[in-house]
Amino acid sequence: GHRFEAMNIAAIHRIPVIFCCENNQFGMGTSKERAAYQPEMYRRGDYIPGLQVDGMDVLAVQEGTRWAKEWCLSGKGPVVLEFDSYRYVGHSMSDPDSQYRKKSDIQDVRKTRDCIHKMKDFMLGEGIMTDEEMKKLEKDVKKEVDQQLLPAEKQNPTPR
Repeated sequence: GHRFEAMNIAAIHRIPVIFCCENNQFGMGTSKERAAYQPEMYRRGDYIPGLQVDGMDVLAVQEGTRWAKEWCLSGKGPVVLEFDSYRYVGHSMSDPDSQYRKKSDIQDVRKTRDCIHKMKDFMLGEGIMTDEEMKKLEKDVKKEVDQQLLPAEKQNPTPR
């Protein structure tokens, strides 16, 4: 397929390209373990080195992409980055997702791996922000999101 052809050409010519894969653990209606012989996507480049990064950790993503950029710019050729993340909801309206996972699994990931909570805890723990500053930021962000939603909510939901 196109992906393997692109990876092959990039490897042959040592093209400095970062192939990214967001692995959210599920395809349409099934888990990665049931759908893929090799569920660790970063290993599927064969002849291209790969790195798996915690896609739910902003600082890990920053460090992983920094490493990949340095790899490519040093003349070593392409690299595969797999961002290990999690899809909280079904793939689409026709995918209720209750067939292949439990609500408790989703709640556990939200509690232990959610990137917003992780970053909030980090910033508070490192003294980057105070509780008061964090509360103000959260309030300001909610206000901004609500303002941006208003025009979208007024539009006709039926596309033309």
